[in-house]
Amino acid sequence: MVKARRLNHINLNVSDLERSTRFYQQAFGLEIALREGERMVFLNSPGADDTITLCQAGRGDPVGGGGVSHFGFSIGGGSLDEAVEQVEGAGGRLLSRGKHGGRFPFAYLADPDGYVIEIGNA
Repeated sequence: MVKARRLNHINLNVSDLERSTRFYQQAFGLEIALREGERMVFLNSPGADDTITLCQAGRGDPVGGGGVSHFGFSIGGGSLDEAVEQVEGAGGRLLSRGKHGGRFPFAYLADPDGYVIEIGNA
């Protein structure tokens, strides 16, 4: 059985990506790990494994307290395919798969209530 080993990141919808990036850099000393196009920035605490992903909200997307779009788990060992099958077997459903920055494999799945969970081997 593949088991989650830690909470990997939180993704926040923001109304102004550059303003929010500056805020988290200035307020908490977070550093940009990578940018995903013009709509997403991955920030890390120096020397730590935690990540906040800021995503430019689209029209009608919630922002603020209701703007958390998904949460992610690092699955550690085991294959992403096996983990997707396990989540589906537990009643979840696959939404999409891909690679962040062309390098980091991920899958988005929905739980039975529709909450979006991202899994990856990070």
